[in-house]
Amino acid sequence: MYLVIERSVLAKAVSHVQSVAEKRNAIPILSNILFDAESDQLTLTATDMDVSIVEQVPAQVHRPGSITMPAQILHDLLSKLPDGLEVEMKLDEDSNRMQISAGRSKFMLATQPKQDFPLVETSAMPVQFMIAAAELKRLIDKTIRCVAREETRYYLTGIFLHRAETPEGQMLGAVSTDGHRLARALAPLPSGAEALEGLILPAKTSAELSRLLDQTEGEVRFAASETKVHVTIGRVQIISKVVDGTFPDYRQVIPTQNDKVLHVDRQAFRAALDRVSTIVSDRTHSVKMLVEPGTLTLSANSTDQGTAAEPVEADYNQEVIDSGFNARYLLEIVSQIEGDWLRLSFFDGAKPALVNDTADPNVLFVMMPMRV
Repeated sequence: MYLVIERSVLAKAVSHVQSVAEKRNAIPILSNILFDAESDQLTLTATDMDVSIVEQVPAQVHRPGSITMPAQILHDLLSKLPDGLEVEMKLDEDSNRMQISAGRSKFMLATQPKQDFPLVETSAMPVQFMIAAAELKRLIDKTIRCVAREETRYYLTGIFLHRAETPEGQMLGAVSTDGHRLARALAPLPSGAEALEGLILPAKTSAELSRLLDQTEGEVRFAASETKVHVTIGRVQIISKVVDGTFPDYRQVIPTQNDKVLHVDRQAFRAALDRVSTIVSDRTHSVKMLVEPGTLTLSANSTDQGTAAEPVEADYNQEVIDSGFNARYLLEIVSQIEGDWLRLSFFDGAKPALVNDTADPNVLFVMMPMRV
Protein backbone atom coordinates (compact mmCIF):
# COMPACT_ATOMS: atom_id res chain seq x y z
CA MET A 1 0.00 0.00 0.00
CA TYR A 2 1.44 3.35 -1.06
CA LEU A 3 -0.37 6.66 -1.51
CA VAL A 4 0.04 10.43 -1.32
CA ILE A 5 -2.69 12.71 0.05
CA GLU A 6 -3.06 16.31 1.17
CA ARG A 7 -2.69 16.68 4.94
CA SER A 8 -5.84 18.82 5.28
CA VAL A 9 -7.95 16.27 3.37
CA LEU A 10 -6.66 13.33 5.42
CA ALA A 11 -6.89 15.20 8.73
CA LYS A 12 -10.50 16.18 8.11
CA ALA A 13 -11.51 12.63 7.16
CA VAL A 14 -9.73 11.12 10.17
CA SER A 15 -11.42 13.63 12.49
CA HIS A 16 -14.81 12.65 11.06
CA VAL A 17 -14.44 8.91 11.59
CA GLN A 18 -12.20 8.60 14.65
CA SER A 19 -14.82 9.69 17.16
CA VAL A 20 -16.65 6.36 16.95
CA ALA A 21 -13.47 4.29 17.33
CA GLU A 22 -13.35 2.83 20.82
CA LYS A 23 -10.46 4.24 22.84
CA ARG A 24 -10.69 1.51 25.47
CA ASN A 25 -12.10 -1.77 24.32
CA ALA A 26 -11.64 -5.47 24.90
CA ILE A 27 -11.34 -5.78 21.11
CA PRO A 28 -8.19 -3.75 20.22
CA ILE A 29 -9.02 -3.56 16.50
CA LEU A 30 -12.00 -1.30 17.31
CA SER A 31 -9.52 1.40 18.30
CA ASN A 32 -8.29 1.46 14.71
CA ILE A 33 -9.36 3.04 11.44
CA LEU A 34 -9.52 0.86 8.35
CA PHE A 35 -7.81 2.36 5.30
CA ASP A 36 -8.73 1.01 1.85
CA ALA A 37 -6.76 2.55 -1.03
CA GLU A 38 -7.68 1.93 -4.66
CA SER A 39 -8.43 3.81 -7.91
CA ASP A 40 -7.25 7.23 -6.71
CA GLN A 41 -9.54 7.00 -3.71
CA LEU A 42 -8.97 6.37 -0.02
CA THR A 43 -11.81 4.98 2.08
CA LEU A 44 -11.65 5.36 5.87
CA THR A 45 -13.88 3.30 8.16
CA ALA A 46 -14.29 3.29 11.94
CA THR A 47 -16.79 1.36 14.03
CA ASP A 48 -17.70 0.35 17.58
CA MET A 49 -19.94 -2.48 16.23
CA ASP A 50 -23.10 -0.40 16.80
CA VAL A 51 -22.32 2.71 14.74
CA SER A 52 -19.91 3.04 11.82
CA ILE A 53 -18.64 6.04 9.88
CA VAL A 54 -17.25 5.66 6.36
CA GLU A 55 -15.67 8.46 4.34
CA GLN A 56 -14.14 8.49 0.85
CA VAL A 57 -11.51 11.08 -0.12
CA PRO A 58 -9.34 11.59 -3.23
CA ALA A 59 -5.73 10.39 -3.07
CA GLN A 60 -2.86 9.54 -5.39
CA VAL A 61 -2.82 5.75 -4.99
CA HIS A 62 0.43 4.31 -6.33
CA ARG A 63 -0.05 0.86 -4.83
CA PRO A 64 -3.52 -0.27 -3.69
CA GLY A 65 -3.96 -1.98 -0.35
CA SER A 66 -5.82 -2.17 2.94
CA ILE A 67 -4.62 -1.85 6.53
CA THR A 68 -5.79 -0.54 9.92
CA MET A 69 -4.02 2.01 12.12
CA PRO A 70 -4.67 3.46 15.62
CA ALA A 71 -7.30 6.19 15.34
CA GLN A 72 -6.29 8.40 18.25
CA ILE A 73 -2.56 8.47 17.51
CA LEU A 74 -3.15 9.23 13.84
CA HIS A 75 -5.65 11.98 14.67
CA ASP A 76 -3.22 13.63 17.11
CA LEU A 77 -0.31 13.30 14.69
CA LEU A 78 -2.15 14.91 11.77
CA SER A 79 -3.48 17.76 13.92
CA LYS A 80 0.10 18.73 14.81
CA LEU A 81 1.42 18.81 11.26
CA PRO A 82 1.46 22.21 9.51
CA ASP A 83 -0.96 23.03 6.70
CA GLY A 84 0.04 22.79 3.06
CA LEU A 85 1.93 19.51 3.31
CA GLU A 86 1.42 16.31 1.35
CA VAL A 87 1.37 13.15 3.41
CA GLU A 88 3.05 10.05 2.00
CA MET A 89 1.82 6.73 3.39
CA LYS A 90 3.82 3.62 2.55
CA LEU A 91 3.40 0.23 4.16
CA ASP A 92 6.68 -1.49 5.06
CA GLU A 93 6.02 -5.11 4.14
CA ASP A 94 8.85 -6.45 6.34
CA SER A 95 7.87 -4.78 9.60
CA ASN A 96 4.17 -4.43 8.76
CA ARG A 97 4.37 -0.81 9.91
CA MET A 98 3.05 2.24 8.11
CA GLN A 99 5.68 4.81 7.19
CA ILE A 100 4.15 8.28 7.22
CA SER A 101 6.16 11.18 5.83
CA ALA A 102 5.17 14.85 5.74
CA GLY A 103 7.80 17.52 5.12
CA ARG A 104 10.70 16.70 7.41
CA SER A 105 8.56 14.59 9.74
CA LYS A 106 8.63 10.81 9.53
CA PHE A 107 6.69 8.32 11.59
CA MET A 108 6.32 4.53 11.74
CA LEU A 109 2.91 3.43 13.06
CA ALA A 110 1.88 -0.04 14.16
CA THR A 111 -0.81 -1.67 12.03
CA GLN A 112 -3.23 -4.56 12.15
CA PRO A 113 -4.52 -6.48 9.13
CA LYS A 114 -7.85 -5.73 7.48
CA GLN A 115 -8.97 -9.32 8.12
CA ASP A 116 -9.30 -8.54 11.86
CA PHE A 117 -11.54 -5.52 11.24
CA PRO A 118 -15.32 -6.18 11.50
CA LEU A 119 -17.33 -5.84 8.31
CA VAL A 120 -19.75 -2.93 8.07
CA GLU A 121 -22.91 -4.51 6.72
CA THR A 122 -25.65 -2.57 4.97
CA SER A 123 -28.96 -4.34 4.43
CA ALA A 124 -31.93 -3.32 2.28
CA MET A 125 -33.43 -0.01 3.39
CA PRO A 126 -37.16 0.20 2.54
CA VAL A 127 -37.49 3.78 3.83
CA GLN A 128 -35.48 6.38 1.91
CA PHE A 129 -35.84 10.13 1.66
CA MET A 130 -33.88 13.34 1.22
CA ILE A 131 -33.89 15.98 3.95
CA ALA A 132 -32.11 19.30 4.40
CA ALA A 133 -29.03 18.90 6.59
CA ALA A 134 -30.05 21.92 8.68
CA GLU A 135 -33.53 20.45 9.27
CA LEU A 136 -32.24 17.06 10.41
CA LYS A 137 -29.68 18.74 12.68
CA ARG A 138 -32.44 20.92 14.16
CA LEU A 139 -34.58 17.87 14.98
CA ILE A 140 -31.63 16.20 16.72
CA ASP A 141 -30.32 19.24 18.58
CA LYS A 142 -33.74 20.20 19.95
CA THR A 143 -34.31 16.75 21.47
CA ILE A 144 -30.96 15.14 22.30
CA ARG A 145 -30.62 16.71 25.74
CA CYS A 146 -33.76 14.94 26.99
CA VAL A 147 -32.56 11.43 26.08
CA ALA A 148 -32.44 9.05 29.05
CA ARG A 149 -29.01 7.97 30.31
CA GLU A 150 -30.08 4.93 32.36
CA GLU A 151 -29.61 1.70 30.46
CA THR A 152 -32.41 0.08 32.48
CA ARG A 153 -34.89 2.02 30.34
CA TYR A 154 -33.03 1.29 27.13
CA TYR A 155 -36.04 2.21 24.96
CA LEU A 156 -35.61 5.84 26.11
CA THR A 157 -31.88 6.04 25.31
CA GLY A 158 -32.41 7.57 21.89
CA ILE A 159 -34.44 9.95 19.77
CA PHE A 160 -37.73 8.61 18.41
CA LEU A 161 -37.97 9.55 14.71
CA HIS A 162 -41.40 8.91 13.21
CA ARG A 163 -44.22 10.06 11.01
CA ALA A 164 -46.25 12.22 13.38
CA GLU A 165 -49.95 12.94 13.07
CA THR A 166 -50.67 16.59 13.91
CA PRO A 167 -53.64 18.95 13.45
CA GLU A 168 -51.68 20.42 10.51
CA GLY A 169 -51.26 16.98 8.91
CA GLN A 170 -48.44 14.45 8.80
CA MET A 171 -45.00 15.71 9.82
CA LEU A 172 -41.58 14.27 10.61
CA GLY A 173 -41.31 14.12 14.38
CA ALA A 174 -38.39 13.75 16.77
CA VAL A 175 -39.15 13.00 20.43
CA SER A 176 -37.05 12.18 23.49
CA THR A 177 -37.75 11.81 27.19
CA ASP A 178 -35.95 10.68 30.32
CA GLY A 179 -39.12 10.50 32.42
CA HIS A 180 -38.50 13.92 33.98
CA ARG A 181 -38.85 16.02 30.82
CA LEU A 182 -39.85 15.57 27.21
CA ALA A 183 -38.81 17.32 24.00
CA ARG A 184 -40.62 17.21 20.66
CA ALA A 185 -39.61 18.86 17.39
CA LEU A 186 -41.50 18.68 14.09
CA ALA A 187 -40.50 19.29 10.48
CA PRO A 188 -42.30 18.98 7.14
CA LEU A 189 -42.58 15.33 6.13
CA PRO A 190 -40.12 14.65 3.29
CA SER A 191 -41.28 12.73 0.24
CA GLY A 192 -40.52 9.07 0.91
CA ALA A 193 -40.83 9.33 4.70
CA GLU A 194 -44.50 8.33 4.67
CA ALA A 195 -43.42 4.75 5.45
CA LEU A 196 -41.42 5.76 8.54
CA GLU A 197 -43.49 4.16 11.28
CA GLY A 198 -40.88 4.92 13.91
CA LEU A 199 -37.32 4.13 14.97
CA ILE A 200 -35.19 5.00 17.99
CA LEU A 201 -31.91 6.62 16.96
CA PRO A 202 -29.27 5.92 19.67
CA ALA A 203 -27.86 8.91 21.56
CA LYS A 204 -24.30 8.29 20.32
CA THR A 205 -25.46 8.07 16.71
CA SER A 206 -27.53 11.22 17.15
CA ALA A 207 -24.54 13.12 18.54
CA GLU A 208 -22.30 11.95 15.68
CA LEU A 209 -24.93 12.96 13.13
CA SER A 210 -25.27 16.41 14.66
CA ARG A 211 -21.51 16.89 14.54
CA LEU A 212 -21.25 15.85 10.89
CA LEU A 213 -24.34 17.81 9.83
CA ASP A 214 -22.88 20.96 11.36
CA GLN A 215 -20.32 20.99 8.54
CA THR A 216 -22.83 20.29 5.77
CA GLU A 217 -25.10 22.33 3.54
CA GLY A 218 -27.82 21.14 1.18
CA GLU A 219 -29.62 17.83 1.50
CA VAL A 220 -28.62 14.45 2.92
CA ARG A 221 -29.99 11.00 2.18
CA PHE A 222 -31.69 9.18 5.06
CA ALA A 223 -32.40 5.46 4.71
CA ALA A 224 -33.83 3.12 7.32
CA SER A 225 -34.90 -0.45 7.96
CA GLU A 226 -36.32 -2.08 11.09
CA THR A 227 -32.81 -2.56 12.51
CA LYS A 228 -30.54 0.09 10.95
CA VAL A 229 -30.24 3.59 9.60
CA HIS A 230 -27.90 4.70 6.83
CA VAL A 231 -27.33 8.44 6.41
CA THR A 232 -25.25 9.76 3.51
CA ILE A 233 -23.77 13.21 4.04
CA GLY A 234 -21.74 14.10 0.96
CA ARG A 235 -18.71 11.76 0.99
CA VAL A 236 -19.49 10.59 4.53
CA GLN A 237 -21.76 7.71 5.46
CA ILE A 238 -22.96 6.84 8.94
CA ILE A 239 -24.47 3.39 9.46
CA SER A 240 -26.01 2.57 12.81
CA LYS A 241 -28.12 0.04 14.61
CA VAL A 242 -31.34 1.40 16.07
CA VAL A 243 -32.45 0.84 19.65
CA ASP A 244 -34.32 -2.46 19.80
CA GLY A 245 -37.37 -1.41 21.75
CA THR A 246 -40.76 0.29 21.62
CA PHE A 247 -40.97 3.98 22.39
CA PRO A 248 -43.92 4.80 24.68
CA ASP A 249 -46.93 6.78 23.48
CA TYR A 250 -45.53 10.21 24.28
CA ARG A 251 -48.74 11.98 23.28
CA GLN A 252 -50.27 11.03 26.64
CA VAL A 253 -47.57 13.07 28.41
CA ILE A 254 -48.09 16.34 26.51
CA PRO A 255 -50.57 18.50 28.47
CA THR A 256 -53.65 19.65 26.57
CA GLN A 257 -55.47 21.58 29.33
CA ASN A 258 -52.76 23.95 30.56
CA ASP A 259 -54.76 27.15 30.37
CA LYS A 260 -52.68 29.35 32.68
CA VAL A 261 -50.16 30.97 30.37
CA LEU A 262 -47.31 33.38 31.03
CA HIS A 263 -44.69 34.98 28.83
CA VAL A 264 -41.28 35.93 30.17
CA ASP A 265 -38.14 37.38 28.64
CA ARG A 266 -35.98 34.35 27.84
CA GLN A 267 -32.63 35.91 28.68
CA ALA A 268 -33.87 37.46 31.94
CA PHE A 269 -35.45 34.16 33.01
CA ARG A 270 -32.35 32.13 32.14
CA ALA A 271 -29.99 34.51 33.95
CA ALA A 272 -32.14 34.53 37.10
CA LEU A 273 -32.52 30.75 37.07
CA ASP A 274 -28.77 30.34 36.64
CA ARG A 275 -28.04 32.63 39.60
CA VAL A 276 -30.63 31.10 41.94
CA SER A 277 -29.57 27.54 41.07
CA THR A 278 -26.01 28.27 42.23
CA ILE A 279 -26.88 27.24 45.77
CA VAL A 280 -29.15 24.27 45.08
CA SER A 281 -28.22 20.75 46.13
CA ASP A 282 -26.21 18.71 43.65
CA ARG A 283 -28.57 15.82 44.32
CA THR A 284 -31.97 17.41 43.69
CA HIS A 285 -31.22 20.63 41.72
CA SER A 286 -34.66 21.80 42.87
CA VAL A 287 -35.86 25.38 42.38
CA LYS A 288 -39.23 26.77 43.43
CA MET A 289 -41.26 28.78 40.92
CA LEU A 290 -43.97 31.10 42.25
CA VAL A 291 -46.08 32.67 39.51
CA GLU A 292 -48.20 35.68 40.42
CA PRO A 293 -49.80 38.43 38.31
CA GLY A 294 -46.96 40.36 36.69
CA THR A 295 -44.16 38.40 38.40
CA LEU A 296 -42.41 35.05 38.40
CA THR A 297 -40.22 34.47 41.47
CA LEU A 298 -37.50 31.83 41.47
CA SER A 299 -36.15 30.64 44.81
CA ALA A 300 -33.99 27.90 46.28
CA ASN A 301 -33.25 26.66 49.77
CA SER A 302 -30.22 24.56 50.68
CA THR A 303 -29.53 23.39 54.21
CA ASP A 304 -25.80 23.54 53.57
CA GLN A 305 -25.53 26.52 51.21
CA GLY A 306 -28.28 28.97 52.24
CA THR A 307 -31.16 30.54 50.32
CA ALA A 308 -31.66 32.51 47.13
CA ALA A 309 -34.60 34.29 45.50
CA GLU A 310 -35.06 36.52 42.47
CA PRO A 311 -38.21 37.94 40.86
CA VAL A 312 -38.55 38.28 37.08
CA GLU A 313 -41.16 40.42 35.33
CA ALA A 314 -43.72 38.29 33.50
CA ASP A 315 -46.81 38.79 31.40
CA TYR A 316 -49.35 36.94 33.55
CA ASN A 317 -52.72 37.86 35.05
CA GLN A 318 -54.28 34.60 36.26
CA GLU A 319 -54.35 32.72 39.56
CA VAL A 320 -51.21 32.02 41.59
CA ILE A 321 -49.17 28.93 40.62
CA ASP A 322 -46.70 27.44 43.11
CA SER A 323 -44.50 24.71 41.68
CA GLY A 324 -40.96 23.34 41.65
CA PHE A 325 -38.62 22.04 38.96
CA ASN A 326 -35.17 20.61 38.41
CA ALA A 327 -33.06 23.70 37.66
CA ARG A 328 -30.48 21.86 35.56
CA TYR A 329 -33.13 20.27 33.36
CA LEU A 330 -34.94 23.58 32.97
CA LEU A 331 -31.72 25.42 32.04
CA GLU A 332 -30.99 22.84 29.36
CA ILE A 333 -34.46 23.30 27.91
CA VAL A 334 -34.22 27.09 27.92
CA SER A 335 -30.88 26.83 26.10
CA GLN A 336 -32.80 25.33 23.16
CA ILE A 337 -35.24 28.24 22.97
CA GLU A 338 -34.46 30.70 20.17
CA GLY A 339 -37.20 33.30 20.58
CA ASP A 340 -36.89 36.41 22.73
CA TRP A 341 -39.88 35.28 24.78
CA LEU A 342 -40.46 32.04 26.65
CA ARG A 343 -44.01 30.72 26.93
CA LEU A 344 -44.85 28.67 30.03
CA SER A 345 -48.27 27.15 30.57
CA PHE A 346 -49.67 25.36 33.62
CA PHE A 347 -52.78 23.53 34.75
CA ASP A 348 -51.75 23.79 38.39
CA GLY A 349 -48.54 23.54 40.41
CA ALA A 350 -48.69 19.76 40.70
CA LYS A 351 -49.10 18.94 36.99
CA PRO A 352 -46.53 19.01 34.16
CA ALA A 353 -45.67 22.40 32.69
CA LEU A 354 -45.51 23.07 28.96
CA VAL A 355 -42.62 25.14 27.59
CA ASN A 356 -42.87 26.64 24.10
CA ASP A 357 -40.53 28.61 21.90
CA THR A 358 -42.40 31.67 20.62
CA ALA A 359 -40.08 31.72 17.60
CA ASP A 360 -40.70 28.09 16.61
CA PRO A 361 -44.22 26.65 17.05
CA ASN A 362 -42.96 23.21 15.97
CA VAL A 363 -40.88 22.77 19.14
CA LEU A 364 -42.23 22.06 22.62
CA PHE A 365 -40.94 20.78 25.94
CA VAL A 366 -42.71 19.21 28.92
CA MET A 367 -41.31 19.54 32.45
CA MET A 368 -42.44 17.29 35.29
CA PRO A 369 -42.80 19.17 38.61
CA MET A 370 -40.98 18.17 41.77
CA ARG A 371 -41.52 18.86 45.45
CA VAL A 372 -39.42 21.70 46.84
